[in-house]
Amino acid sequence: MSTAFTFPGQGSQSVGMGKDLADAFPEARAVFDEVDDALGQKLSALMWDGPDDELTLTANAQPALMAVSMATMRALEAKGFSFAEKVAYVAGHSLGEYSALAAAGALTIGDTARLLRVRGNAMQEAVPVGKGAMAAIIGLEQDAVEAICAESAAGGVCQIANDNGGGQLVISGTKESVEKAVTLASEKGAKRALLLPVSAPFHSELMQPAADAMRSALSDVPLQAPAVPLVCNVLAQPVTDPQEIKDLLVRQVTGQVRWRETVSWFAAHGVTEACEVGAGKVLTGLARRIDRSISGKAINTPQDIENYLQG
Repeated sequence: MSTAFTFPGQGSQSVGMGKDLADAFPEARAVFDEVDDALGQKLSALMWDGPDDELTLTANAQPALMAVSMATMRALEAKGFSFAEKVAYVAGHSLGEYSALAAAGALTIGDTARLLRVRGNAMQEAVPVGKGAMAAIIGLEQDAVEAICAESAAGGVCQIANDNGGGQLVISGTKESVEKAVTLASEKGAKRALLLPVSAPFHSELMQPAADAMRSALSDVPLQAPAVPLVCNVLAQPVTDPQEIKDLLVRQVTGQVRWRETVSWFAAHGVTEACEVGAGKVLTGLARRIDRSISGKAINTPQDIENYLQG
């Protein structure tokens, strides 16, 4: 029996997130102050007061979500929680991988915030607005979706971006190719196939300029071995070597988030509890759908922290 801590990705943000933590724990407030200082921006004010459309911008949402995850971690630790004793593995969904590394002591909070600002800007700028798209395909197996992507690419790009489990796959690529794939998926029996309201085709080969930017940014940042292994997005396997982690973070920008396989790896290696640390409950729901032998818990409010520690 062991515990994995997981960290949410983009889409889990909401105005007001983290404010109750900052009010209840000086250690949590210190995290938001540190992120504000690192970015030279009152990101915390945007997080707590909005507007929502500005918080949703990729360059803001990514460091903001990390800040909430790390504020939650610091609040847990302030109440006596020992990360090294209680957590066997970490994993994060897309940007959540950076939060996971910060939680495991591989990156400082300031460096993580700056990396995510670079990542958010680079991902947004990699493809002109309107040229890329993403879509959710629900109710088809991965092999079927891969075949649909191959058929739809036709000179463009169409690939699986996220395997979220529970029959939910997200595809990404050039707008025309993704739209064709949505039509094909519906014709081939998908329960649902719909375009997503995102600003860029994340986790596709169109993000190569952003991957190049992250290779450069990561080369300038010290990254230590994490206190516990990171089960990484692109391999769904544990890694601890700092240079390998940097290489995988670069590959992650254009590669697939293999979340279903990550949770399945946990289950196969004795993890019985997956705690989602930070905003929202998306990963908790996915864990339940992927493998019911793992109990999922979301920890993102002072009450959640009390409940978890009282166990």
